[in-house]
Amino acid sequence: MSEPAKEELRELLAIGLRAADVARDVVMPLFESDIGSELKADGTPVTAADRDAEEAIRRFIERECPGHGVLGEEFGESPSSGPYRWVVDPIDGTKAFVHRVPLFGTLIALEYQGAPVAGIIACHAAKAVIAGAKGLGATLNGRPVRVSNTDSLERSTALMTSVQSMYRYHPRAFAALNDRANLVRTWGDCFGYLSVGAGRAELMVDPVMNYWDVAALYPVITEAGGRITTIDGALGPGGSVVATNGLLHDEVLSILALDSPT
Repeated sequence: MSEPAKEELRELLAIGLRAADVARDVVMPLFESDIGSELKADGTPVTAADRDAEEAIRRFIERECPGHGVLGEEFGESPSSGPYRWVVDPIDGTKAFVHRVPLFGTLIALEYQGAPVAGIIACHAAKAVIAGAKGLGATLNGRPVRVSNTDSLERSTALMTSVQSMYRYHPRAFAALNDRANLVRTWGDCFGYLSVGAGRAELMVDPVMNYWDVAALYPVITEAGGRITTIDGALGPGGSVVATNGLLHDEVLSILALDSPT
């Protein structure tokens, strides 16, 4: 598969960062308001902020990148006339958002010929934006950033979005990580992956993910020097995620395999 030119990718990443600012300007005024939510068909919450932010991002991309496709959590797919498609989760961590917990954010990925080549995790309330693009490295608020160099699980900080979900799908692995990691926290959703990419935590695990939850994470984590796979070790975005600083990845996968069917 061919790759986009680095200068073109750099320009498109800058557009993606501006799109994240567009989302911020929609979302943040609603964060402290008494915004209500409703349940979608899959039982997950959605708010007017989710919908309004995605609509604003779509309008921005249509203006800045005519012909590019868009896949969004709230409004589905707008087809592309070329090799590029943007993948948007306007509020990743809607449950945190509706509880006024500042660990939510906007996820924006750029695909080239079906593969994510750039990603942005914008945690608006935390005032932290991490971005990465293939061959360009990763930045946090515009400064170069890398994963940690911790090479011992016993000194690691392990993150997950939901204790309930981890215990339901991977009870033995949950117990092992809880026993061996130095610190286990639910600094979850996109904030957890920002933390791994920024070297603030060593690993993050989510057993159930949608594509718009995952696409932006791959360029960010890999360009920051880490590794990211599914829980069973498969490469490329799938229905689960393990993101690490790379040094602990194989060990974490072996722990997660404790719950694999025999």
